Amino acid sequence: MLGLLRSQPPPLRCLFHSSVASRHLVGPPDPVSHLRPVIYDDVPPPPPPSLLKHPYSLAEFDPEPPVGTGAYDIQWKLERQQLDDLDQNFWLDSNIRFEGGKEAVLASLPSTATPIDKEKALSEFYKQWVMQETDRTEQYTREWRARNVSCILFAARVAMDRLGKMITFWR
Repeated sequence: MLGLLRSQPPPLRCLFHSSVASRHLVGPPDPVSHLRPVIYDDVPPPPPPSLLKHPYSLAEFDPEPPVGTGAYDIQWKLERQQLDDLDQNFWLDSNIRFEGGKEAVLASLPSTATPIDKEKALSEFYKQWVMQETDRTEQYTREWRARNVSCILFAARVAMDRLGKMITFWR
């Protein structure tokens, strides 16, 4: 009975699996932006240091590029990283300015201020902050959405390219 189980063909889903499973990781939250960075496993590691004294490395000119280094793959990875950078930079700047403004409001209160006075001052600060940041946040949101759509389109192109390569491989 055990011999029969081992001789059975693999499930159909195994025959059509064409890509290596990715293991993207999520890092700890940034102390200021509060975003958790994604650590991508498909980004190639930096090349080892070389003792050569010229600006190019022979490793850059691989005659057989590895899987996942097509034009769409590279562009998709660049766009993905740029989107992450846009997100991180926006929230880092926003949170630094917010905390600075909040500290300024609290510092402007007299030392005899009651907790209710602090609460009212912070409430007014929050209201002004939201009104002040509305245009900036809307602009960021539009930019983020446009770049996200671009990333999705490149990811679809990469998937179609890989599907096309898989189909031509099986012919």
